[in-house]
Amino acid sequence: MKPLATSANDQSKARYIMIGGFLGAGKTTAVGKLARQLTDRGLRVGLITNDQGSELVDTMTLRSQGFETAEILGGCFCCQFNSLIEASQRLCVRTRPDVFIAEPVGSCTDLVATVTYPLRRLYGNDFTVAPVSVMVDPVRALRVLGVEKGGGFSEKVAYIYAKQLEEADLIVINKCDLLDAARLEALRKALAAKFPRTQTLTVAARQGTGLDAWFGRLTSEEQTARTAMEVDYDLYADGEALMGWLNCTVRLTATQLFDADNLLQQLAGEIQKRLQARQAEIAHLKMTFSPDANSLGHVAVVNLVRNDFVPELSFKLGEPVAAGEMFINLRAEAPPDVLATTVKDSVPAVAAKFPTLQAKLDHLEHFRPGRPNPTHRDKEGASCCCRKPMSGSVK
Repeated sequence: MKPLATSANDQSKARYIMIGGFLGAGKTTAVGKLARQLTDRGLRVGLITNDQGSELVDTMTLRSQGFETAEILGGCFCCQFNSLIEASQRLCVRTRPDVFIAEPVGSCTDLVATVTYPLRRLYGNDFTVAPVSVMVDPVRALRVLGVEKGGGFSEKVAYIYAKQLEEADLIVINKCDLLDAARLEALRKALAAKFPRTQTLTVAARQGTGLDAWFGRLTSEEQTARTAMEVDYDLYADGEALMGWLNCTVRLTATQLFDADNLLQQLAGEIQKRLQARQAEIAHLKMTFSPDANSLGHVAVVNLVRNDFVPELSFKLGEPVAAGEMFINLRAEAPPDVLATTVKDSVPAVAAKFPTLQAKLDHLEHFRPGRPNPTHRDKEGASCCCRKPMSGSVK
């Protein structure tokens, strides 16, 4: 991987990297891989996660890997720009990162005009800004682009998906191992035809395939300024409003040890089955289980990214437990009350399959995202000259 600094003037600046993409694209896995690679090089890394609600599985997953992680809740980066800066400052106080890696909400777009361009304009003395990456799940992308048929989103939700790709500096086809060569080439051609100015990379983040070339560009290249894309905020807002959002916490206790890895997979399958029956398209289901007396911070994590896929256990505990806490983040194109009913019915149904297991719902929130209202929107990218220095130093 190439050095972070591209000039002598960059030596005092931290690198700001944003990895976006629609729900289920594999952003958190990639963020963790990049953070590990940079940490192994002796660099200090600060991660910033983002969600419309609270109790974010991504934050717990990254912290369980030992990374300093701040989170911004209650809205996407574009509407919480000041909170993004404050999160960076908090990380500076704790660890003085050389690199910040930000993972935005998967249903948001227009992040170049509302986040990276204002960051360059206002805090250019503190940061060098990397090219913006947008990751895609290849099967979902083939369907949204009309190359293949299959379960998908409505037109307004697909508008957000397409706008994310349009603003990308780098489109990163993740999970390339899911496609054979012919389908992968069909996806590359479709992306090139739709977004001819954008470069496309191919990776499999979980397996580590193709990451060095991508990460090398993120740490050595700077975002190229251009005129920001046009966005119909009414259509954007309508698309987000079609998405149901659910976060909940479940307390699990048993007098007989149980397999939490198996429980997560069964619960994901049960939720999937019930939502398929309601013709509700899953965008992403993430669940973690953290056992009590967990001094090492180990968690089990399961992901489900489409109705017709299988739940994947990305982190395992590997041994039975007696008690712990489960977090559920569910995003789907469905009314929020449908998501709530599904989870409320699925949890006891699955818990009943494990002897002596008791499941208590401690917290549940379900809602639709509000209309996006950006703090800033810069049509043109500024040169990296700072007019408002960040308090303290980022390095």
